[in-house]
Amino acid sequence: MTSAQTFPAPASPKFASIGSPYFSILLATMAVVLILSNIGASKGVAIGPIITDGGFFLFPLAYILGDVISEVYGFKVARKAIVTTFALSVFASACYWIIIALPGFDDEFGASKQAALEGALGPVPQIVLASLLAFLAGQTINSWIMVRMKARTGEKSLWARIMGSSVAGEFVDTLIFCSIAASVIGISDFGSFVNYVLVGFLYKTLVEFLFVPVTAAAIGWIKRREPSYGA
Repeated sequence: MTSAQTFPAPASPKFASIGSPYFSILLATMAVVLILSNIGASKGVAIGPIITDGGFFLFPLAYILGDVISEVYGFKVARKAIVTTFALSVFASACYWIIIALPGFDDEFGASKQAALEGALGPVPQIVLASLLAFLAGQTINSWIMVRMKARTGEKSLWARIMGSSVAGEFVDTLIFCSIAASVIGISDFGSFVNYVLVGFLYKTLVEFLFVPVTAAAIGWIKRREPSYGA
């Protein structure tokens, strides 16, 4: 009679603490990218039949940075980064509102500058609301899936973790953002809305997929230099 074969349980996933300077650099970069993408998103962009917004080339970078933070530092630290970025974006939006509300010069130049500020930054609060809710939900799902997959696979299958979490996170993010922001950038009919959602989701997911080698290389570089990784 043979005994049942047993398999070793997967090792606990490795993560680094946030005592080194790398996390603060990643966090600052992610916050700047989100704030700039919120400003850019107030402009509707039409490239042939493709409908998107002016922040389309920036926002995927926030998710790439989120992948790096989740993989190296874990879900709790990633959640802290998401909440901090959220708060800084709210602060930026409040600053825009104060700047617009401050009394300006009453000459022709002052009036034109005021109109330009209102046109560029006036719609941003609604864009920020859309972006923040989408970012909060999408990044949380993205980070949670990535860390859960790491708990099963350990250091293996990094590419699968990046790609699998990106699909779920980007879909939730895009759907929430487009539903709130579409009217601000001038999208009013259903066909254009569907175009906006699909293009946004496919574009951002494709960018993340194309950057998987770069993301994986960045993750490996930080892991090798984080003194506390796996300690």
